[in-house]
Amino acid sequence: MSSILPRRFYLRSPDLVARDLLGRVLARWLDGEWLTGRIVETEAYFGKDDPAAHAFAGQTARNAVLFGPPGFAYVYFIYGMYSCLNVSCEPEGQAGCVLIRALEPLSGLETMARLRGLTAAAKPQLLTSGPGRLCQAFGISHAMHNGLDMTSAESELQIQGDGFRPKSIAVTPRIGITKAIDWPHRFVIEADRFVSGGRIKTARQSRASKRTNLRTFANLS
Repeated sequence: MSSILPRRFYLRSPDLVARDLLGRVLARWLDGEWLTGRIVETEAYFGKDDPAAHAFAGQTARNAVLFGPPGFAYVYFIYGMYSCLNVSCEPEGQAGCVLIRALEPLSGLETMARLRGLTAAAKPQLLTSGPGRLCQAFGISHAMHNGLDMTSAESELQIQGDGFRPKSIAVTPRIGITKAIDWPHRFVIEADRFVSGGRIKTARQSRASKRTNLRTFANLS
């Protein structure tokens, strides 16, 4: 049984929300069908103290959603061709958001493939592994969804909880940015094959890989 995440869920620092969003379900009502995907990768962005954040320079017409109530969709356009979905955090007047970077598609995969311009037999990883891909697959755009209340039962775009919780979470620096690139505010479900750029190794796998590299180095020296 799924339930929509309430507004109070987002009344926190973006890094806390970003971590807790892992394992939740993004749901989009489109033409009589629910498209759903489990959130497997997020990034936290803050306000005026975060050089990589859209809110860094203060409130503008473009980023006004970030300064409004929490739980609203903030959708922006990049590279002249891709949309990116965020959800606002923090109390009203204090900017912050979480970027949804990747999903594991759950339902509506044929529709997602069509919206992505792929065949119905396309690998599921090609559908929603990346912020631009998932917006294409869900038909999410700035014109239709920016400023949408994602905590409303009447909204066609929601984030729901179904009781699933990830067993292990990895934290890395944010990617695809040029400022504050060392800030550790990217959160992923470890070893998940739908994470953008390939799965993140578990701590055990990383240690095993390190031991293998050390043995290889010893054999070569």
